[in-house]
Formats: sequence, structure tokens, C-alpha cells
Amino acid sequence: MKYCSTCGAPLNRRIPPGDDRPRFVCDKCHSIHYENPKIVVGCIPEWEQKILLCRRSIEPRYGFWTAPAGFLENGETVAEGARRETLEEACARVEIMDPYTLFDLTHVNQVYLMFKARLIDGRFGPGHESLEVKLFSEKEIPWDEIAFQSIKETLRLYFQDRAEGTFPLHTGRISPGQ
Repeated sequence: MKYCSTCGAPLNRRIPPGDDRPRFVCDKCHSIHYENPKIVVGCIPEWEQKILLCRRSIEPRYGFWTAPAGFLENGETVAEGARRETLEEACARVEIMDPYTLFDLTHVNQVYLMFKARLIDGRFGPGHESLEVKLFSEKEIPWDEIAFQSIKETLRLYFQDRAEGTFPLHTGRISPGQ
């Protein structure tokens, strides 16, 4: 960030009075510009004991598989965002159930919230951000081709919990190289 979005003056990075960390501060209009983590929302859509995954047609991780997920938009709830992302990426309508995983990715300033979900009618197809979309049984999951560690961990927990018949909310932190 170089210029103030309020008045257009150059910004300086410093700790404002009463704060505890450096922020972008405008010395002309005194606006403080906060940088906060992005929220990523998505779901693990299930249909007949299989999980719907999307092969990415965009970077990062072009060609790798992921669950439908993306950045939450202003003005939508986390459940609405997860539904929208599933429709955009997999052309699938889902019933959002319970929050399932909540992971902090502080190294990229993101928070991932993934929901359990059910496909409403079993129909799906590739959206504009997907090369292909496919249902996978647990044994068919392409573990070495999963795009993001947060999704890999969510899937691992999902199959573990499904075998035990209980789906608690999981929280944690995903670190680089984990």
C-alpha cells in the first residue's frame, strides 16, 4: 500500500498511538489503513458416500484438486459464501450443514472455514475455475494432488470422523511445509 485511499497522499508505515503493531498511516488526513486476514469459506460436499472435488483451472496450484472454496465476499454470510463458491466452481447446489474445520493460516494471512455439506440433487460440472469436477470415494482421493494443506487436513479428518460416526468442529493452525 503506497497511497491513502481517503485522500491520495503517500502513506507511512508506523505504530499509531494506542496500537501495538505497524500500520499504514496517512500523515495528511490521519487515516489508519488496517490489513486484516482474508476469510476463505467452502465445503466438503458429499453424495452417496463420495466427496466432490474440483481440479483447479487457475493459479495457485493449477491442475491440483481441491474442495470448493474461496474468499468470502462483503455482504454475505459464511454459509452463503460456501454455497456460492460451490455453485461457481462445481456448478453444484449444496445444503450447508455444520461448520467442520476452522484453520488459521497466519503465514498467508487467511482463515479457512469449511462446512459439511450435501449435494442437493447430485448434479455438478466444472465451473469457470475448474478443469473438471468429480466424486471420489475415500480410496480414490488423489492425496498427492490435493492443492492445499488445509483441504488435505480437512479431508483426512472427515474420513476419520465418518468412520467414527461423529463430526466435531476441528480447529487448528496450518503452517508452511506441514
